[in-house]
Amino acid sequence: MNSCPDAPCKIELRNVSKGFKVNGVPLKALEDINLFAGAGEFVSIVGPSGCGKSTLFNIICGLLEADAGQVLLDGEIPPRRVGAVGYMPQKDLLLPWRSVLDNVILGPEVRGEDLAASRREARELLPMFGLEGFADVYPALLSGGMKQRAALLRTFLTHREVLLLDEPFGALDALTRMELQEWLLDVWARFRKTILFITHDVDEAVFLSDRVYVLTPRPGHVKLAQAVSLPRPRRRAAVASSEFAALRYQLLDALSSRENAS
Repeated sequence: MNSCPDAPCKIELRNVSKGFKVNGVPLKALEDINLFAGAGEFVSIVGPSGCGKSTLFNIICGLLEADAGQVLLDGEIPPRRVGAVGYMPQKDLLLPWRSVLDNVILGPEVRGEDLAASRREARELLPMFGLEGFADVYPALLSGGMKQRAALLRTFLTHREVLLLDEPFGALDALTRMELQEWLLDVWARFRKTILFITHDVDEAVFLSDRVYVLTPRPGHVKLAQAVSLPRPRRRAAVASSEFAALRYQLLDALSSRENAS
């Protein structure tokens, strides 16, 4: 299922392609990408390194332009994509000279919004994001997990309906990663943002998502769009179910198929 069944979707990509030149040689990164996410859906994208996942996010948020295809928000081509979605790249990118509070309100500050109101909102959300008591602490004193929580709070405070999360837990240890996966689902359930989530971890994709897209090696195109019908709310026990195992196998099979190996 690569096209939006209930238009307009919150976000939809139609036949998106992108290429670059490397040392003068054309290199196709993405080819005819079709995917969508409805309002409040959690959608993951998995694929091998170099298949164009981060390039896709850069196109969605307006940092790059596609060579072909369309990016639609709420069924329309936005006049300007920069700033239309919230984007958290792979690294937390917290500014070391700013406190946690000053880091998480960076978006509203750049947009010239009411800083006093933004600070109040951020302080109210610090406990939910596991940062209570750390408003005035600097990033150097935070653990890896706490840095990611702060970066995610900064992303949520963009107040955008679509959030792009590019491997936010990829650099964390396994225990912290599992803890933050469950925590992220709780936060998502409260705010019901539409999330596009890049990961290399198939188990993470199944655990978090309503739907998972598998991309092929470069040039990346959609090999599989797999719905995840596991009941919500989800807790760690879900990974032991036969349904979870079947979904995991389908995704791994798509990632390791003959086409992907070519």
